[in-house]
Amino acid sequence: MGVLRDASNDLSIMKKPILSLAAGFALLGGLAATAAETTPLADGLSPQAAAKAISMPAGFSATLCASEPDVMQPIAFAMDHRGRVWVAEAYSYPKRVPDDQAKDRILIFEDTKGNGVFDRRTVFIEGLNLISGLEVGFGGVFVGAAPNLYFIPIKEGEDKPAGPPEVLLDGWAYQDTHETLNTFKWGPDGWLYGCHGVFTHSNVGKPGAPDSERAKLNAGLWRYHPIKRVFEVFAAGTSNPWGVDFDGHGQAIIEACVIPHLFHLAQGGHYIRQAGQDFNPNIHDDQLINTIADHAHFTGNQWNTNDVSSSGSLGGGHAHAGMLIYQGASWPAEYNGRLFMNNILGSRINMDVPERKGSGFVAHHGADFVFFNDKWSQIVNLESDQDGAVYMIDWYDKLQCHTTDSKAVDRSNGRVLKIAYGNKPATRVDLDVLSEKELAALQTSDNIWQSAHARRALQERTRGQGASSAVTKQLLRIAEKDPVETHRLHALWALHATGSLQEETALKLLKSPSEYVRAWTIQSLCESKNPSGKAVAAFAAMAAADSSPVVRLYLASAAQRMSLAQRRGIVEALVARGEDAEDPNLPYMYYYAVEPLAGAQPADAAALLTKTKIPRLREWITRRMTSGAKTSP
Repeated sequence: MGVLRDASNDLSIMKKPILSLAAGFALLGGLAATAAETTPLADGLSPQAAAKAISMPAGFSATLCASEPDVMQPIAFAMDHRGRVWVAEAYSYPKRVPDDQAKDRILIFEDTKGNGVFDRRTVFIEGLNLISGLEVGFGGVFVGAAPNLYFIPIKEGEDKPAGPPEVLLDGWAYQDTHETLNTFKWGPDGWLYGCHGVFTHSNVGKPGAPDSERAKLNAGLWRYHPIKRVFEVFAAGTSNPWGVDFDGHGQAIIEACVIPHLFHLAQGGHYIRQAGQDFNPNIHDDQLINTIADHAHFTGNQWNTNDVSSSGSLGGGHAHAGMLIYQGASWPAEYNGRLFMNNILGSRINMDVPERKGSGFVAHHGADFVFFNDKWSQIVNLESDQDGAVYMIDWYDKLQCHTTDSKAVDRSNGRVLKIAYGNKPATRVDLDVLSEKELAALQTSDNIWQSAHARRALQERTRGQGASSAVTKQLLRIAEKDPVETHRLHALWALHATGSLQEETALKLLKSPSEYVRAWTIQSLCESKNPSGKAVAAFAAMAAADSSPVVRLYLASAAQRMSLAQRRGIVEALVARGEDAEDPNLPYMYYYAVEPLAGAQPADAAALLTKTKIPRLREWITRRMTSGAKTSP
């Protein structure tokens, strides 16, 4: 524990950035053949050579920020309010080791000179075991290391723990150690989100909690509230997601492996699975929501060498890691809102282009963004910084897929890279010194790092007990009057996260001209699972009359968080919306809201059949009514 090397000294490996500029590729459209696709890939390159080998569109540069021996086995990373990069090193993987042999650790890196290269390195903690997830906030570090989710408090004014790790949740399984809890991300609503894979079977709850107070999870997206200390499964299904991000409207997008690679996840949604059955036995395979991708990044059998080699023109292969929806405001505008994920087998960053479709999206394959030209490259995650540049952690290993052989893993490698556009020097930043009014003002920033970190800083200071009257009024002005929709959403999320959104105000925001403001206000009012009578009445009216499929999606999510009596009027109106019959999400989400009612109150469900104008929903409700199955908890 402590500083491995004097934090005031330069790191031993790098003294200046290594830049690599590439001729431009086509930004959008189908994948054009390039030299990067057809040239044989290098392998086992030195950090400097690997950085030089990277190909990118014109105007972009890659900087090697840190490399072995200063960082090795990087599996997760996060940034604090000062723009420092916290990296988790996973030496236990692929097997949990006896605790007295555990060597996993967390490092803190800082660029004090503004040249993109880390020159200060601190060991925050070591001796962790099977670490797989990391986020910073609320005076400490949230760490995923199955079977536990920990909180490690940070000693004020020092980069070391203020006490031993606290177990927040246990029951995280590790039958498959590359599908454990991973890629933590602060959501716009102030919850900590994370992914989980299909072949690991967890039963998550507070230490000592009985099964009745635990949540089963073996594929999907979960969330944890840092103040209320509440755990929820946000959405269930997919395969082995290892990356999540939220777009400018707060929509959760994950990437996955083996099966279709891209999903838009709605709260309470159930999605197609690589294996196994949904935990609700009354939700069948034909009632699971599909991928948003209209393409695949591979062909054939990805365990067949010929099929792997023929997948180059499609994106490189079936295995993905990391998800970034670019919202950094420093890259060319064409990249804003694009979806970036690493293709492990393809040694490149895929870029998908989302297009709105009803309540969700369809995603098209854009031109691949970065070619590493090095088959050992294993980017695990991506994150934009205070300047809109993008950090990436590289596991860097000749093994491209999971193994259970600990001896096969190369422990000696690891890199942190940064992709930037132009030659702007890095900005020194410290949001902790800003006033609450200054933090509130940053909700109008178009750089997601600035607005998101400022919002979390406000949440940390208020502890969810409400901001000052002046700051609340400031946020309300933005939420109600700012001409930019994303700014209004930022302010709404800040009001919600700080506990400053009063019901009277929320009921007014349900009439906002912005469909996403209306939608997120619905979610805010239902967070406690006990909306007021006024809110429920407003929801029922919106279900019948609101023109937005996004609003109806959020109403279907909200209905699942209500009693059967509360949701009845809402679902009656929703199932009558015949225009939603072909929406990619709504028939499914309506069924999830109706299903327990159909099981517990068949007579009421029969009445719903006379109102339903969505044919497959009528079929599903009938099947549920006649199944004789009990209503799931």
